[in-house]
Amino acid sequence: MKTVLLAFVSAALWAGGAPNIVMIVADDHGWRDYGFMGHPRARTPHIDKLAAESLLFTRGYVPASLCRPSLASIMTGLYPHQHLITGNDPPGNARDAGLRASMVALFKRSRTIVGELSAAGYVSHQSGKWWEGECTCCGFTECMSHGDVTRGGRHGDVGLKIGRETMQPVFDFIDRAGGKPFLLWYAPMMPHQPHNPPERLLRNYAGLPPAQAKYLAMVEWFDETVGQLTGYLDKKGLSENTLIVYVADNGWVQLEGQQSLFATRAKLSPYDAGLRTPIFFRWKGKIAPRRDEKTLVTSIDIAPTLVAAAGRKPPAAWPGIDLRDEKRRAARRAVFGANFMHTAADIARPGANLKYRWVVQGNWKLIVPHEANLKLPIWEGRPESAWSETVELFDLAADPGETANLAARRPEVVTALTKALDRWWRP
Repeated sequence: MKTVLLAFVSAALWAGGAPNIVMIVADDHGWRDYGFMGHPRARTPHIDKLAAESLLFTRGYVPASLCRPSLASIMTGLYPHQHLITGNDPPGNARDAGLRASMVALFKRSRTIVGELSAAGYVSHQSGKWWEGECTCCGFTECMSHGDVTRGGRHGDVGLKIGRETMQPVFDFIDRAGGKPFLLWYAPMMPHQPHNPPERLLRNYAGLPPAQAKYLAMVEWFDETVGQLTGYLDKKGLSENTLIVYVADNGWVQLEGQQSLFATRAKLSPYDAGLRTPIFFRWKGKIAPRRDEKTLVTSIDIAPTLVAAAGRKPPAAWPGIDLRDEKRRAARRAVFGANFMHTAADIARPGANLKYRWVVQGNWKLIVPHEANLKLPIWEGRPESAWSETVELFDLAADPGETANLAARRPEVVTALTKALDRWWRP
């Protein structure tokens, strides 16, 4: 009976125009490092083409600049302090199966994109980065990653072969969908380290310092895989009824001879180099292409947008908005986020892991360190307070690099934005 019912629901969704959904999630990709974002050397023709055909928001943010909490926010539509995945690893032994299972159990309390769409008759596939255990237990029909700590499971295991070694599992899933609406999670560990691109691509960046050349070649390699994926959709005649969303889990800045991750103020940081990402949606004939360089959006908006596009009502607990709704976009005044320690001190208490809260409103950005945790290390063996220990206020229009702290000169702005932060979340 259940099989028959799902088949009926799937047929009804298909007839009603429910799209296939493809989620492309880049890993450690700087927000400027695309051709369509103006980078002078980045070669991203396939992503550029997608962006040109999409509703593109160049002022996108993730709520936390670290992969596991960021990915959990994308999938759950919640902030890290709500879904409780604030760091990559639990306290103590990061490979302890029981400790990791405790974190996964917290994640499973939240409703997810895959769960909502599975209930609507979608089939689904996971490939690439995945931290939350055996992902069929989270609602996927099938997975590349097994999540078994005893066999090396942590952040994707076998699934991390996608893109770097093969695209075949994704193609096979698309073929197996058999006319049912499908959800594809494509989150390759690219351009993430190790930066080991093919020599044929590395040659395109001759003359650049070696580390930067390798990173940009990784970006181009990732772009090639996006082209293979979209090309397969074209080949199978699926592009017209497939909604593609693109986002990066967090930013990256590649320095030459970099000795410390913290020299870049990117990954793990409360600065735009770690938090900002383009976010765009392509659904041919259903979402009009447009480049929006003003509206503030966040990756927690992805969940309600996709679920609503599939014809379901997003959960009331999701704080994001359907980004196809122009009125709701226009009403948005600010986006918020928080940065936490890489390894949690207490998986059940977000405030115990908090390092910074931040808000962007218009061109103002306020960063507020969490005084109670200033002396706790962001990552084991790293500086206790890798970045500022004082409140920082930046004018992003005049100072996109966030170099001039205006907090002392504009106390009224600090006061107003601090109140907004406290209304959003005060630990």
